[in-house]
Amino acid sequence: MKTEALKEKYIKYGLTKDDVFKQPSGHYIIITRSGIEKIAAIENILIRYECIKCETNFAAIKAIAIKDSNTIETFGSALKGQTFKDGNTNSHYVLEMAQKRSFSRAVLQLTGMYELGVFGEDESEDFKKSNN
Repeated sequence: MKTEALKEKYIKYGLTKDDVFKQPSGHYIIITRSGIEKIAAIENILIRYECIKCETNFAAIKAIAIKDSNTIETFGSALKGQTFKDGNTNSHYVLEMAQKRSFSRAVLQLTGMYELGVFGEDESEDFKKSNN
């Protein structure tokens, strides 16, 4: 049932093999940033952001997303660390990373993709596509 629902969404959103991949461990299906953008455009999702905290090495953003009569609030954060043991990104652009994470979460939550075990590539460094 989950596989059929995923297939229907992939077709609905015009996703391609460049938009979707399995996480290296094989436990999750990941949608790339371009895939998330396609979904948001097709669903006409409107998102407003609020900066919760912005510091040199940490940022938290709240996304308020609206699709039809549904509104959700979700968050994204980024903590710059020397390694991923002391942070969750190696990017110096922590505000931008927090915004991208909140965007992905909002889109996937509003479209029911989380229920199907799908995550956004921006949500975790563990979800980055392997170049192998």
